[in-house]
Amino acid sequence: MEYINQKLNEFNEYLRNRKVAIIGLGVSNVPLIDYMRKYKANVTVFDNRNIDDIDKSVMDKIVEYSMEFSLGRDCLSKLKGFDLIFRSPSCLPNTKELEEEANRGALVTTEIEMFMELCPGKIIGVTGSDGKTTTTSLIYEIIKEKGYNCYLGGNIGIPLFTKVSEMTPNDIIVLELSSFQLMNMAISPSIAVITNITPNHLDYHTDLEEYIEAKKCIFKSQNKDDVLILNFDNPITRECGKEAKSNVIYFSDQVKLENGYIVDDGTIKFCENNLRKHILYTRDVLLLGKHNYQNICAALAATKSLVDEETAKKAILNFKGVEHRLEFVKEDSNNVRWYNDSASSSPTRTISGIKSFYKKVILIAGGYDKNLDYTPIAKPIVEGVKTLILMGSTKTKIYNAVKNELDNQNKKLDIYEAFSLEEAVDIAKEISTQGDIVLFSPASASFDMFKNAYDRGNKFKAIVERKIN
Repeated sequence: MEYINQKLNEFNEYLRNRKVAIIGLGVSNVPLIDYMRKYKANVTVFDNRNIDDIDKSVMDKIVEYSMEFSLGRDCLSKLKGFDLIFRSPSCLPNTKELEEEANRGALVTTEIEMFMELCPGKIIGVTGSDGKTTTTSLIYEIIKEKGYNCYLGGNIGIPLFTKVSEMTPNDIIVLELSSFQLMNMAISPSIAVITNITPNHLDYHTDLEEYIEAKKCIFKSQNKDDVLILNFDNPITRECGKEAKSNVIYFSDQVKLENGYIVDDGTIKFCENNLRKHILYTRDVLLLGKHNYQNICAALAATKSLVDEETAKKAILNFKGVEHRLEFVKEDSNNVRWYNDSASSSPTRTISGIKSFYKKVILIAGGYDKNLDYTPIAKPIVEGVKTLILMGSTKTKIYNAVKNELDNQNKKLDIYEAFSLEEAVDIAKEISTQGDIVLFSPASASFDMFKNAYDRGNKFKAIVERKIN
């Protein structure tokens, strides 16, 4: 018998003639334009950019559909009298105009939150300061290997809201969820993963506490039948287990847990009542670094109730990693290996990258400043970096942190300044010697010079391909 999503049908009927606001014309919200028109909502589009900065095809569609729009810095001044408001993840839920509309009775939501409300399938959600894309992708590959009909979305993949009508209760949806998407979310996935929580996005969030509370939304609405997977080695996520109403599974590469998944002496194991079961050797895994072994543990825990270990193991051993995350780019004629780790936009990610190699690396770092503390990265750089090349807005912060650590240890390190990514590659090429490793791992966001981390990584790879023989 064909499945009918009654909840979705009711929502579509609700939309007819409703006043709907779409705030922000980013990737997740653009598909809403067609959807809202299909179900005859009265739509007004808001974006803080000027018309020349918005994709022309999108603006042409808005005009063709005779939708109202409000653009520019003060665009939200016209946000009044709406029934339903879709905010973009970058528009804070505590924005004054949004709060006023919510207090008046408007439903304020996001594309991903409404998707989760209407989706009939089982949702696995992954968040964390580091490792969430790799973990999400691993889970998806494991689920797919088992033969489930599955979807990948959230902060990666494609916007899934317009795919709800295709889904059934037997489908599995794997979502990567950022703090921007989770903030104020009133629904949680039935299986939730937090890889870790460290300071991040403090240019967006009021403080670290707000950032942590946003991450916690991934499990706050869970019930006793749901599952929460947490990193035991991270103090913040370990404490989250005390607040959970769901079943908690921990993973660790530092503690031999009585129950959970551990990395122990080069082996990933499942522990239950102090009995340890071997699953796979880390030497057989294509991914680099201890942090990725933790990601594997998280993925195994998330899929435990759905996929047998042999199938999961097959998917893991075939997994080559995610683009822009310790991605091997090229080995030159001098056996110098070049790696693109552009997705490492915080100090903790770059620390993991540095520690993933068996020898000291030539590190290219620096970028947009998210108001993060760079003191923690200094010691790993001093201990694991052969030569440091700095660029971007954070170069002074990183330099000062490293210089203080060098003085404390009475050590020296060659540090170069580059004014562009191309110059940084030129410097690395000139100073590298037989068998070196060049790691591009910025420890910073990309917005000072690039559209995003993927644009930055692609430009790095293009420069390396062009210049390195």
